[in-house]
Amino acid sequence: QLQFVESGGGLVQPGGSLKLSCAASGIIDVYSIAWFRQAPGKKHEGVSCISSRAGTTYFADSVKGRFTISRDNTKNTVFLQMNSLKPEDTGVYYCAVSRSLCSRGAPEPAGSWGQGTQVTVSS
Repeated sequence: QLQFVESGGGLVQPGGSLKLSCAASGIIDVYSIAWFRQAPGKKHEGVSCISSRAGTTYFADSVKGRFTISRDNTKNTVFLQMNSLKPEDTGVYYCAVSRSLCSRGAPEPAGSWGQGTQVTVSS
């Protein structure tokens, strides 16, 4: 089972940017990978998804136009570039294999969660 280590979070002012990284413990080139986030007191939300060869992506309506997702299969790493951050983007961000195709909408996680990376958007 793949394990993931997320990094790149931090405290940023509204309108700022962060780039998150998700490093996998093994080969990811056959998997769709997704980013999820969990705001305080809320359930995990699927934010973005990228197919195995990066041909298909998905973004939640709340982040569309502000976030981009990419992957480097040679380094078994997936990235989430977050621009124009808003306070409502605050939460712990996780990555995971998506059990559903990215083309089908909101991703569904497979496997267990890693430690995540905290993103706080506040002035």
